[in-house]
Amino acid sequence: MEYENGKKRKVRNRQQHQQTKPQFSSLRYLTISLCCFFVLLFFLSSNRISVRSDSLRPSLRLPALSILSSMERSLHGRLFPPLRVEDRVQFPDHLLLILSTKIEKSVKKDIVCVYHRGRKEETLALPSISSDELDEFRSIVRCPNAPLNYSSSSVHVRFRGDKREREKQSEKVHDWSKVVYDAVVDSDADTVVVFVKGLTRRPHKESDPSNYKCQFETRVEVLVTRALAAAQEVVRCVLPESLKLNPEPFRVSVRVRGRSTPALPSVARIHGSDSIEKVKKHELCVCTMLWNQAPFLREWILYHSWLGVERWFIYDNNSDDDIQEEIKLLNSESYNVSRHVWPWIKTQEAGFSHCAVRAKSECNWVGFFDVDEFYYFPTHRSQGLPSKNALSSLVSNYTSWGLVGEIRTECHSYGPSGLTSVPSQGVTVGYTCRQANPERHKSIIRPELLTSSLLNEVHHFQMREGVGHVSLVESVAVVNHYKYQVWDTFKAKFERRVATYVVDWRENQNQGSKDRAPGLGTEAVEPVDWKRRFCEVWDTGLKDLVLSSFADQATGYLPWQRQQQE
Repeated sequence: MEYENGKKRKVRNRQQHQQTKPQFSSLRYLTISLCCFFVLLFFLSSNRISVRSDSLRPSLRLPALSILSSMERSLHGRLFPPLRVEDRVQFPDHLLLILSTKIEKSVKKDIVCVYHRGRKEETLALPSISSDELDEFRSIVRCPNAPLNYSSSSVHVRFRGDKREREKQSEKVHDWSKVVYDAVVDSDADTVVVFVKGLTRRPHKESDPSNYKCQFETRVEVLVTRALAAAQEVVRCVLPESLKLNPEPFRVSVRVRGRSTPALPSVARIHGSDSIEKVKKHELCVCTMLWNQAPFLREWILYHSWLGVERWFIYDNNSDDDIQEEIKLLNSESYNVSRHVWPWIKTQEAGFSHCAVRAKSECNWVGFFDVDEFYYFPTHRSQGLPSKNALSSLVSNYTSWGLVGEIRTECHSYGPSGLTSVPSQGVTVGYTCRQANPERHKSIIRPELLTSSLLNEVHHFQMREGVGHVSLVESVAVVNHYKYQVWDTFKAKFERRVATYVVDWRENQNQGSKDRAPGLGTEAVEPVDWKRRFCEVWDTGLKDLVLSSFADQATGYLPWQRQQQE
């Protein structure tokens, strides 16, 4: 007894079976199989086969091309999901591709950028710089600039090993100096806030909103509404009634009076879920924009959570240091941290405005300060008062003051303090020598009391008419700004500055600016005496507080020294 095609079959003459069947039976099966395949393909391609659940429901048609495409993507046992380019934005140092699909984390490192030139479609594949999720529905891939004689408009992406010919895709390339790059719905005001490059270079001043209109493009219509406010890179417009409850995505752009083009090019989209209001109200939240600060994030969040911060908005400006893993770990430990991908370079003011709108429905107060800045309460320390929740208690005292919309705190800038390597116990313990006089300030604001233009200068926002601010004296609160750290950390500031109106340090402009380090010039060359600079006052107040409040009594370890403990 033998088995053939899963069924038992008697074989009377084994020799005949071995000789005859290979010659005739296998040929017959092959012929029948080929005929069945072509008949099936004919029916599929002509849409004659449909699958119905009942006569009242639409039929599900299975085109032959989709079946063949799925077969093709599964060749060699590997799945190649489609990567379709929706938009391209040309930055000075890279090309940003916006994809209409999401990319799984496990395959991000396998993405390559493909460049084309000439009529013969010569191609060149280069590794992508990075890839990430832009929002709930789209992804981004950062590619090197197109090499000489290769076109930027035809750059697309594929997975390493995928040899399929590219599908017809958009060939739009938007210049970063003139493009609508983001938008967010302000549900409380029934408006949309649009972020635009190329409107005005006027820093810290509002513009005439009558010069602008917003254009909303859906799949079925184009709507235009008037602007209510404008400043720097922000335009606020009325949200059309028909779009307030629209679950479908729509593109947003800006029209400028007097320009020949009907609307500026745009990559900004709003999805229906973007306007969903949050229900929980936090007393104190913090927003920051960062680049490659993963090693320092944990200390900053654990310390300020101890001071009473409940919610964190992290605007990630193209980090490549696995900050997602650090945030994931913090969330697993019940720290409420969200990461917002913000690929737009030199737009810190706009990013803070964007965050102010997002946080308004969740937070009574929002602080805007950097990962190297730490609030400290000298009076609490000197008088033996508990510092835990001191920051949230401070802002709560002003919540009932309807005319106070901002709390400002002065900053002390700390130097390398004699160190030449990153302090293992963190910045609050390692850096203890600072400059004598305070420099600038940081702010905690009430987002519902901001002016409608969201005008800000990074360090503070403009309030509505009749609303003012409170400036804290140094004995009550101060911000320790660990600005001038060991050289290996500090030199990263020469790569680029995130603020819109701050010149990059490699440029020979505004060398007297307070944003720059005095005496460094435009090259990242370490001065011989760097470790001793910016040291006028030895101040161990915050160091002593941290060691007494956070250090493990048995080991002396601080909670952000996780790597050393492992």
